[in-house]
Amino acid sequence: MTMKWREDPAGVRPMLATLADPPLSGARLVYEPKYDGIRALIDVPPSRDRDRGPGVRVWSRLGNEKTFQFPSVVRALERFAAKLRGPLLLDGEIVALDDRGRPSGFQRLQGRIHLTGAQDVARLDLRQPVAFIAFDLLRDGDEDIRGLSLTDRRARLVTRLTPSADDTIRISEQAIADGHGLEARARDEGWEGLIVKDAQSPYQSGRRSPAWRKKKMVRQEEFVVGGWTEPRQSRHHFGALLLGVFDSPGQLTYVGHTGTGFDQAELERIWKLLQSRETDRSPFASRFKTNEPAHWVRPDLVAQVRFTEWTDDQKLRHPVYLGLRDDKRAAEVRRERSARRNTNHEDTEGTEDMVAEKNSASSAKKKSTPRPPRLRGDDFSVSSASSVISALRALEDARRDGTIELPDGLRLGVTNLHKVFWPRHGLTKGDLLRYYPLDADYVALDLDPGDETPFDRVQDVARWVRDELASLGVPGVPKTSGSSGLHVYIPLPPGTSYESGVLFCQILATLIAARHPKVATVERKVKARGRGTVYIDYLQNILGKTLATAHSARASEFAGVSTPLAWTELDGKLDPREFTILTAPARFEKTGDLWARLRTAKPADLAAVFRKYESKRR
Repeated sequence: MTMKWREDPAGVRPMLATLADPPLSGARLVYEPKYDGIRALIDVPPSRDRDRGPGVRVWSRLGNEKTFQFPSVVRALERFAAKLRGPLLLDGEIVALDDRGRPSGFQRLQGRIHLTGAQDVARLDLRQPVAFIAFDLLRDGDEDIRGLSLTDRRARLVTRLTPSADDTIRISEQAIADGHGLEARARDEGWEGLIVKDAQSPYQSGRRSPAWRKKKMVRQEEFVVGGWTEPRQSRHHFGALLLGVFDSPGQLTYVGHTGTGFDQAELERIWKLLQSRETDRSPFASRFKTNEPAHWVRPDLVAQVRFTEWTDDQKLRHPVYLGLRDDKRAAEVRRERSARRNTNHEDTEGTEDMVAEKNSASSAKKKSTPRPPRLRGDDFSVSSASSVISALRALEDARRDGTIELPDGLRLGVTNLHKVFWPRHGLTKGDLLRYYPLDADYVALDLDPGDETPFDRVQDVARWVRDELASLGVPGVPKTSGSSGLHVYIPLPPGTSYESGVLFCQILATLIAARHPKVATVERKVKARGRGTVYIDYLQNILGKTLATAHSARASEFAGVSTPLAWTELDGKLDPREFTILTAPARFEKTGDLWARLRTAKPADLAAVFRKYESKRR
């Protein structure tokens, strides 16, 4: 099933891959080269639409416009746009080409990133040709096809996009089910690696998903520049860049230095950037020795570096500077680690609270005898939810960061537990994480009130949803959002198609809004909604969207908790602000697990539901 395209292409972000060690064969897997360039989303409107818009536009993964920097790619796509009936949104990689027209490394691109003059860009475009290699299609005319499988999106991409005669526009190579051949070529030709994708996966905008996995052959990562050392002998400007990663938020960890990979022009360019950022205080979390006197800079420059391996003390071996990146934020730079590895420095791009909830849930399933936490430096090994709580309290009281090793072998890094999250109540990050250890298939409706909508109207809409579900014989489980709204979750049978679930929610929401237009709406544009209305958001079921799960704390000013409800509670006066991380544990102990109904109720029979709706329509 596809949806109507409704987003501004400039606000769309690409789906990202996780670093892993995936298998080289699998019936559901496809294999593509990992191109070493600049990730790009490109909006290609039909030529007839140019009078109403800016034409072809190029954005980096962070949403920075790159249209100006790659005129040859834009021209090639504008020629192609003359044949289009509807707009396309393409995902791919802009790569530099070597003398034989093959994709080359990022180092050949970094010279143009900081150019501002059109003539300079044009000259460089002639000296260093580039190509855009498309590997996914997000928009096809008026259709949002991100919910389709990769196989279906790829088929549309091949049908819609015609590679240019000069090879400026290409479609990525792809091997189905067997990646051994591509891996052999990758090793022989020095590729950065492979991307291994689940052929049935939808496109999850802005998410780093295990459905796409990176298999690296050459070690390349981004590192934050935190300073430089003075040059030796005849070297000008600086000797080496001092590099780091944010293994913990706000804590820059030193990983080594690189003084190779610079030509004279790059030395001069980097030197100007360093001088404008110089500070008198080190941005690194701890002290370290350097071969020459060190100088410090504001840590907002990101360098691409090639290296052979990590040393035992977690430093770079044989690092070589490749260039600066403006499509990566310094604060987001982490040490990349394969998902199969278990070290103190695992990639922690997900939030700690989500990891804590997942880990505590898995540890609760294990039938082991609780024992007190065991301290190993700043590490704790725990065996139960109570041990997790004790370990978190010990770390917070000591005002220390640490790592909690859970019974199933997973490790949870925690930092700044004493940081105050809710000043009114004096509640800390540690309080939040200690709250989480207390703790199918489904779809959900998000009942989202406008700024001037009283909560009793949200209750009205929830009751209308309840009544409609009851007439269909479909169970529903309500809960507060933890803020100002309500959620209604509906259990589905295992194996229910994504399209069926979304369609059911759309029909249900539209029906309620049609019956009660003064109170309920499915209008997506906030400005177009009636004053005092409740938006029934069925689009939260689109892959890539997220809803606060039951029992989770929210960033509301009252430290609200998303709290499961009995339907009868919605018939009386209800104030969601009564459910906070201070009051919710006692409520859960009193009411029991109201959320269990989502797992134990008989799932909705959507085939029967659709038959009922069809008969009513007739």
